[in-house]
Amino acid sequence: MNLAIDQGNSSTKIGFFDKGKLIATYKLVFLDKKVITELINRHGADNVIFSSVTNQTGEFEELIQNISGSFIFFDHHTPIPVKNGYKTPETLGKDRLAAVIGAAAIYPDSPLLVIDAGTAITFDLYNDHVYYGGNISPGLKMRFAALHQQTSRLPATTTGNTPFWGTTTEEAIRSGVQNSLLMEFEGYINKVIKQYPDAKVILTGGDADFFVSYTKSIIFAQPNLVLSGLNRIIEYNA
Repeated sequence: MNLAIDQGNSSTKIGFFDKGKLIATYKLVFLDKKVITELINRHGADNVIFSSVTNQTGEFEELIQNISGSFIFFDHHTPIPVKNGYKTPETLGKDRLAAVIGAAAIYPDSPLLVIDAGTAITFDLYNDHVYYGGNISPGLKMRFAALHQQTSRLPATTTGNTPFWGTTTEEAIRSGVQNSLLMEFEGYINKVIKQYPDAKVILTGGDADFFVSYTKSIIFAQPNLVLSGLNRIIEYNA
């Protein structure tokens, strides 16, 4: 049994894999050592990989090392099954790299645009066993929050149906944020498809459902892509 733990900016995602198959997933708002211990006791964990975009990992890493057989703290020194073309691998978000590895395991022979729509939105390019890097952009919630917090009168707004041209301030914010991001998506997708006509677009992240519903481009949604990539790293290092 393999245990993959992905500590993100807003939550921690946990996946248990049995012979390569994802059998259970959990999402925690906080990294709770007691809950993690209970889950390991329930499912078992022969191998554990821990990936984090934060710096609050010391106590948890010690706990996992004490209760598991094989432990990988995923960083830029960890051997991976793709070539990393990023010039500063020590600064690269490990969730970005894990998502690319997960996508490459599913579509090993295709150029890939991997989009992770979370707190931030990342666009990453992969082709011929090489990760070439990508871009980072503010996510949906971050854009709505910025308009509200950085101005004196714009209201707090969330996603929802709205006309393309807003006729109220709330509609204008909602349509502006949503349509700008959708156009951003289309721009990245069109650029990659123009360069790699057989490329596949893989989408993951907490806001993936929103973009699948609204974008007209062909996208393969994989909600547990980062966890699958982390499990692939365990298998590669076995």
